[in-house]
Amino acid sequence: MLQCMSGGSCMRVVDGYKSTWYFLILVVSYVLYLVFGALVFSAVELPYEEQLRQQLRTEKQQFLQDNECVSEERLEEFLMRALEASNYGVSVLQNATINWNWDFTSALFFASTVLSTTGYGHAAPLSDGGKAFCIIYSVVGIPFTLLFLTAVVQRIMEFSTRRPVEYLHRRWGMSKPLLAAMHAALLAIIIVSCFFLIPAIIFSVLEEDWNFLESFYFCFISLSTIGLGDYVPGEGYHQKFRELYKLGITFYLILGLIAMLVVLETFCELQQMKKLRKMFYLRKQKTEDELNIVDHDHLSFASVSDQAASIKEDKSDLFPDDVINASPTTSNGQMDR
Repeated sequence: MLQCMSGGSCMRVVDGYKSTWYFLILVVSYVLYLVFGALVFSAVELPYEEQLRQQLRTEKQQFLQDNECVSEERLEEFLMRALEASNYGVSVLQNATINWNWDFTSALFFASTVLSTTGYGHAAPLSDGGKAFCIIYSVVGIPFTLLFLTAVVQRIMEFSTRRPVEYLHRRWGMSKPLLAAMHAALLAIIIVSCFFLIPAIIFSVLEEDWNFLESFYFCFISLSTIGLGDYVPGEGYHQKFRELYKLGITFYLILGLIAMLVVLETFCELQQMKKLRKMFYLRKQKTEDELNIVDHDHLSFASVSDQAASIKEDKSDLFPDDVINASPTTSNGQMDR
């Protein structure tokens, strides 16, 4: 009995440390994945950066040689001012003066990137009042956006995932986990086609300097809310119907973000994903009182089992096998008499 009790305690300790080990493995794997990404990005991009730096130095020296009246200090000052303005979305190029960053459609596009936490960085508030309002607007707007997206996704999930799986389960009699996995894969294919592949083809046509890979890259970076800002549609010098184009992109980003959340939520509800998440979660520890109750119940059950075994042995001693076997004969003899 004591061995059984100690064995149960050991099993509880092992189970508790198993979750901790899984969590440590998860943390180490994540850190290694970060390091792996840094090594790959550095190996791939560093040569291109060095090449671009060398090209800019060469062009700068050539410009100073061709224009001896311009000093290097004045050129540096002008370039620093131009780059600072470019960081706020203002360009000194003559062809870029027709595009405004703060007309209504551009401001609506900026507001959508702020609330969705995409933040391309191609435009930023210039004034102190704009920066202060951006902070207040984000503090209220980002939780409001999360609430809005949660409510929308919950309603879409009911009609796009839960009811179809339940209907097919009743009609075909297939396993729910299998149906849910098949449905999630089909839904992912549809979302990738409608919000990545087809928009990438459209952007590669509308944007003069974008190929299909760059367009697909923009779609992924945007809908995953990474928002690097190196590719922003509607910023071309001769963009036709720029206001309408910006408005369409704003709606595309909102609908695409909702679609991405629906797919992620669908995969998170799979039984396989739930089991995987439980491996890394901290298990709820039982209180001392609960453990004492369990041990007391186990002790009581063991005591009852021991008592039952002892009673059975006593009965066996009182009624040996030869006596029990002889009793029917004696009884029959008395009846014959």
